[in-house]
Amino acid sequence: MSPAPTAAPAAAYLPDTASTRHYIGAWSVLSVLQYFLAEAVVAIGWAGPRPYDLRTGYISDLGALHCGVHAGRQVCSPLNWLMNASFVIQGLGLLLGAVLLTSGLLCVAARHGARVDRAHRKPLLAAVWVRVLTGAAGAGTVVVGLVPEDAGSPWHYVGAITYFLSGGAALLVLGILWLRQTGMAWFILVCGGVSLAALATGLLTRMSVPEPGTLERLMGYPVTVGMAAAGLVIAQRVHRHRKERRAAARAAAAIS
Repeated sequence: MSPAPTAAPAAAYLPDTASTRHYIGAWSVLSVLQYFLAEAVVAIGWAGPRPYDLRTGYISDLGALHCGVHAGRQVCSPLNWLMNASFVIQGLGLLLGAVLLTSGLLCVAARHGARVDRAHRKPLLAAVWVRVLTGAAGAGTVVVGLVPEDAGSPWHYVGAITYFLSGGAALLVLGILWLRQTGMAWFILVCGGVSLAALATGLLTRMSVPEPGTLERLMGYPVTVGMAAAGLVIAQRVHRHRKERRAAARAAAAIS
C-alpha cells in the first residue's frame, strides 16, 4: 500500500508573515517615500541667486550647510537640515527593513500561499543578498545625511555611490526573485536597471552632461520608488495574513 500523500514536503514551511516584526519592517521600507515631500519643500525654500532647477541642480546641493560657491555652483539651501534629516530617515527605514524583514518572508511575500523550500537554496540566498544590499543602501544614505557635500569629507560621495549601487543591485535581485510571483517584479527590475545604467553613465562621463540633476535623479529616484513598491507588496501580504488571522480568531471565539 502506498503512503498517503502529504500536503507539502517536510522541508517546506510558511514564515509567520503576520508577525509584528514583519509589519514594522514593511512600513519602514515604505517610509522612504517621505523623501519626495522633503525634497519638494526644501527646493521651494531655495535661496540661491536663481531658482533651484531639478534638471541642473544636484540633490546634495539641497543639503549643503553654507551659502556660497561649491564646486563651481551657487548653492544656498536654508532648509538644509530638513533635506539631511530626510536622507537619514530614508536610510534608517531601509536599514530597519533589512533587519526586520526575514529572508523567508522575502521569498513568499509576492505570492499568497507560497512556501519556503529549504531544499532550494538559491531563493533564500537571493533573499539574503537583497537584505544585505538594502542595508548597505540604507547605510549609504544615512552617511549622505550626516556628512553634507560641503562638509569637506569624501564620505558624502562614498555614501551616495553606495546608495545608488547597492540600492539598484538590491532591486535587480529582488525583481528576479519575484519574477514568477508577481507582475510588480518587472517594475522593480526596471527601477534597478535604470538606476544602475544612470550610475554607470554618471561615472563614465563624470557627470559632465547638460542636465546633471536629471542624471542624478535617474540614479536615485528609481531606487526610492522601487523600494517603496517592494514595501507595498510586502505590506499587502502582511496585512492580508493579519486580517485572515483575526478573522480565524473571531470565528473560533464565536464557536466556543
